[in-house]
Amino acid sequence: MRRILLRFLISVTISFALIAGGAFVIVWSYSQIPWSVNSMLFKILDWIRNYILFIVVVSCTLSILIILYVQWKQLISYLVEVVGAVEILGEDKNKMVELPSILKETQDQFNQVRNKIKDKEIAAREAEQRKNDLVVYLAHDLKTPISSIMGYLMLLRDEKHISQEMHDRYMAVALNNAERLDDLINEFFEITRFNLSHITLEYSRINLKRLLEQLVFEFQPMLSEKNLLCSLDMPTDMELQCDADKMQRVFDNLIRNAINYSFENSEIQIVTAVSDTRVTINFVNSGNTIPAEKLERIFEQFYRLDSSRSSRTGGVGLGLAIAKEIVELHHGRIVASSHDNTICFAVELPLS
Repeated sequence: MRRILLRFLISVTISFALIAGGAFVIVWSYSQIPWSVNSMLFKILDWIRNYILFIVVVSCTLSILIILYVQWKQLISYLVEVVGAVEILGEDKNKMVELPSILKETQDQFNQVRNKIKDKEIAAREAEQRKNDLVVYLAHDLKTPISSIMGYLMLLRDEKHISQEMHDRYMAVALNNAERLDDLINEFFEITRFNLSHITLEYSRINLKRLLEQLVFEFQPMLSEKNLLCSLDMPTDMELQCDADKMQRVFDNLIRNAINYSFENSEIQIVTAVSDTRVTINFVNSGNTIPAEKLERIFEQFYRLDSSRSSRTGGVGLGLAIAKEIVELHHGRIVASSHDNTICFAVELPLS
């Protein structure tokens, strides 16, 4: 648009310069060249000299109108080109937009939008495919614990004189598979909640250390299973303005993640660093170093570090994605780092 306006101004300036130059030449010719009084050319020049101001004004006005008409027709043609470019974006995203050279900036912007749309569509298709694959995997995995539970329950029903030891063993296997089935069903719900609900926040003031102490206590069975210690290093009176339930979900995911990927007989540290306006909660554990290319994708939907779909600790790859969304809704940020067999997730939040 700026280039079109510039062309209009240049055209008007040139037209005015030509009209002014022509008027000057006429006046100079009338005064400097000896003319015959009865000459037709002299009479014409004399008439022009007498009405020179009127002629200049009319000439300038006409030139502006002509230039406006020409520019208007060109503008209409450019708008037609732009409309065509919009149709291309809507119908064929593989085709590059081509506009006249004067609209190069607009052409570049259209092509940038086209590339962004393509990238988002590709990312959406990949995410949808990953989700569909996970649903298929989880549906397949549901069959195993159900079959096992049914098998052992039928054994308990049919075997009337089974020993107490075998009874307890069958019950333990059935309970373990029931717990696995519960995990898988929860993962289905996780997918549904993430896709069909919008996260909204209900703020309240919480004691950060008490919340984390409660969560660590609830994870004691998982910690004991791998002989892990979990230590808290933060002030006892630290308070945080947040949605308590949502933030508990974030911390739950991070502690669970730390347990799942920790070496046995190691320690998980939860440490805070406080500034005037923000607090950073670091979740640090000892585990295999996460490669840089995986760290870049670790907060993507349905991305899992452990590609084994049947892993008890694998999950569907939504925990960290949801944690990131919740933290960002609180105007904070979450980052992951890993080196020398140490993994750290840092949650930075405003204090108020």
